[in-house]
Amino acid sequence: MRFAIHTSEVVVPNLVGKTPVEGRKIAEDSGLQMEVERRYYSSTTPEGKILSQLPPANTQVRRGWQVRVALSLGPQRVEIPSLLGQSQRAAEINIRRRGLDVGALAQLQIAGTPPDQVLSQSPLPNASGVSAPKISLLLTSASQPQALVMANFVGQPLASAVQVLQGVGLRVGVVTFAGQPGSPFSPPLITTPQASANSTIVSHNPAAGEKVIAGSAVNFQVK
Repeated sequence: MRFAIHTSEVVVPNLVGKTPVEGRKIAEDSGLQMEVERRYYSSTTPEGKILSQLPPANTQVRRGWQVRVALSLGPQRVEIPSLLGQSQRAAEINIRRRGLDVGALAQLQIAGTPPDQVLSQSPLPNASGVSAPKISLLLTSASQPQALVMANFVGQPLASAVQVLQGVGLRVGVVTFAGQPGSPFSPPLITTPQASANSTIVSHNPAAGEKVIAGSAVNFQVK
């Protein structure tokens, strides 16, 4: 005599990615039941498809067990705020308050524009139908001092060098007489009989060919 043996346990099938109709049929074919318990937004699972399940696939359960599933509502649609003109900190706070993420940050130097302001953003302001994006920002950066190449003033009158330096945004620093390193004076205040604006430059620091930043001082040695 033969006896039919029915096992009391079954393996839970994978229902993720299926529609409720498909999932319920697969569950019933395995001797299980299926119930839609929750619904969530998802940027990866299409709307109307099973997003997750409990117990998970390949779990052993008793026959007739109920598999609870969550359905996807699809991506959550948000409206992109305008961040133009805001500081980086203000823009980031605004982004996160809306449940969004900060994307890439880039900087661009524009003359006459205050630093740390949002110049542009991606996605654009008021864009709709965007699913939980990261917002990338282009910000203004602080202007960098202009770099100059030092000219050769050796052999020229001090007055001539002073005029050139002032014209390009450099300052005259300490001036000393050759052989008298301990006797500095400032060219605009030359009052000693030994010194005059026509004193000849023997050397200067920075030297010719070196890079200097606008606003820097140049020291001279004259005779």
